[in-house]
Amino acid sequence: MTATKVKPTETIGDDLPILTFQVNRIMKNCQYQVDIKNEWVQWVTADVNRTSLKSITQAEAKKVIMAQEGSTFVNQPVENWGKFSKSHPLYSTHQYIFSLCITKEWSIPNDKHGVVIDTYKLSDFLKSKFSPVKKPLMDMTHDELEKLIVALGGVVQHHWTKK
Repeated sequence: MTATKVKPTETIGDDLPILTFQVNRIMKNCQYQVDIKNEWVQWVTADVNRTSLKSITQAEAKKVIMAQEGSTFVNQPVENWGKFSKSHPLYSTHQYIFSLCITKEWSIPNDKHGVVIDTYKLSDFLKSKFSPVKKPLMDMTHDELEKLIVALGGVVQHHWTKK
């Protein structure tokens, strides 16, 4: 039996380094634009030489997130219902859903692949009143995925007819 790597649990405390979910949330709020992220780091630290999110504390990250979202900070990572696995038995059906997401322009830049789907936008859709199946993508059956495909097809059609 081989040991598996397990990410150590992150300790929460205002003076401790930023948490992974905080980095992800700030980057999402910056639309994954590094220049915008750099400005937020410089703003919160009052230091024009600092641009790395890893250099700020959890308290500073909370301040940035609250300023970006204009809301009360929720100290919980958002569950991403749009995440997927290439080893999933229905991955080929998931790929069709991903193509609809790209067509809808739910995408983000990626250094390795160019453009990839924004799984958080897909997640928001799956949790919304417009989704015919309100559950994570990985938990859906083939029939539920087919319903989702029909709904996303309508969303894509509406998106392009109004442009």
